[in-house]
Amino acid sequence: MTVGIVMLVHTALDRAAQVARHWSRAGCPVVIHVDKAVPRSEFDRFASDLSDVSDLSFAPRYRCEWGSWGIVAATQGASEIMLDRFKHVRHVYLASGACLPLRPVAELVAYLDDHPQTDFIESASLATVLWPVGGLDHERFTLRFPFSWRKHRYIFDKYVDFQRRINFRRRIPDGLSPHLGSQWWCLTRQTLSAILQDPARKTYDRYFRRVWIPDESYFQTLARRYSVKLESRSLTLSKFDFQGRPHIFYDDHLRLLKRSECFVARKIWPRADRLYESFLSDSADALNTTEPDLNKVDRLFYKATQRRIKGRPGLYMQSRFPRGGYGNAGTAAKYSVFEGFADLFQDFDDWLFNATGTKPHGHLFGPDRVEFAGGKTIVEGALTDSAALRDANPRAFLTNLIWNTRGERQCFQFGPADNQRISKTIAHDPNAQISVISGAWAIPLFRSNLNFSEIRKQVTRLQKIEAEHLAVLRSSKANARIRIWTLSEFIESPIGLMQPIIDEMCQNPARRLAEAPRMVDLTGFGQFLQNLNNQGVQPYLMGDFCSEAALIDDPAVAQKPYLVR
Repeated sequence: MTVGIVMLVHTALDRAAQVARHWSRAGCPVVIHVDKAVPRSEFDRFASDLSDVSDLSFAPRYRCEWGSWGIVAATQGASEIMLDRFKHVRHVYLASGACLPLRPVAELVAYLDDHPQTDFIESASLATVLWPVGGLDHERFTLRFPFSWRKHRYIFDKYVDFQRRINFRRRIPDGLSPHLGSQWWCLTRQTLSAILQDPARKTYDRYFRRVWIPDESYFQTLARRYSVKLESRSLTLSKFDFQGRPHIFYDDHLRLLKRSECFVARKIWPRADRLYESFLSDSADALNTTEPDLNKVDRLFYKATQRRIKGRPGLYMQSRFPRGGYGNAGTAAKYSVFEGFADLFQDFDDWLFNATGTKPHGHLFGPDRVEFAGGKTIVEGALTDSAALRDANPRAFLTNLIWNTRGERQCFQFGPADNQRISKTIAHDPNAQISVISGAWAIPLFRSNLNFSEIRKQVTRLQKIEAEHLAVLRSSKANARIRIWTLSEFIESPIGLMQPIIDEMCQNPARRLAEAPRMVDLTGFGQFLQNLNNQGVQPYLMGDFCSEAALIDDPAVAQKPYLVR
């Protein structure tokens, strides 16, 4: 007893011929169906090339459009020839021209000899099937589908909607319980002949002719009626992505396919020379009785599917743009945003470098240019300091910067004068650490030489912008690690408030800060705010500043928050 191979071929005829010879050399009779869409001249050349192969036959040709009855009809015709001409065949294995045997054929024959009464066909009831893509599960059996989904999609959809509106329902033939599964099966002669010789076959064929994608349900349903012992699994490794499209195996999948221990794999790229050379060799190795284990492959494909759906956090590439709402962080690594610190402290960037070892940038989203660390004009990822290029897509700019500098924590300044389009991005990003001293942006205006009328305009504008930014940071959608202080709150104890920020930034617990960065001279700042208030501008983001705020520069007062015990 042996196994017979039914091959459905529609493209890459040279590879199909190569695989057919491999099956035949191992003693397996082969019946080939070639899609009627293949030109007659190509078919004749293909048949002529295989004319020297014994125990090989060709079946009547049908047009096998995806999801159509023609695929079932082609399988029926080829299977009937197999059962009629090759009496010694006990199992019939359905394969395609793009299938490739992964193990010596002798191992498949031995495996089936150990399971002489077993049908290997994926056959799951509608109640348990979760994989159909397209929204048609039970309806594929109760509606009619006379139109091609691929060629006449508009008419297909309209006709489905029409049947739903009039509440049309087809009657499922008595005795049938619809099941779904992979098209690629291996059935015993007994089960397959019972299906093809069933007295009610005309009824079943007439019904399934208008079922959607009948090749995934015809044999899967009827096998349940006649099988003595059915294992609901396929011996063919055939994987589909989350959109229902088959995965294609290439040369770089060689190790994966070997690890699967599966007998046959589909779908193989026709130009995967390394795969064909490796698996179609006639090496006479010791017989391997290992059970096929799809779990190994399933785990890898699950990870690959998750990566394809979610992507890698922060990775932008030509083939895929990150999708929102899939639980991924917007960026690839953690980073820190400081708002107001460079306004309150002199040489804050140098102090931060000494305290953490990071190289902080200036205002990456400043109005005139991108202030990269060290005054660079171009950094990793070919990102330039052009404000125009950055502002074309600020989110992509930040994401690419973080991705291309992975392993080195990025820090930058931000304020109300910067491009605010990035505000929601950093607020919603769980990788962001945002520290805000609200109202500190008023210090450069206080120290400037501008006319007071111009200062009043700028304070009004910047305060409104920062208030909107703070509302974004305080919203329920904000996922970043956010700390906000008013200017008056922060200057009371700068070291105590900055210590947690530094601890989070350092991979190893940082030592206690001995000193804070040097604060700018705020003498007269309280009176400056009072003057703004007198002019009708209420500077409320700075906190409670009295006109005597200059006392903070008194050594007796300033020592307290800087004292470390």
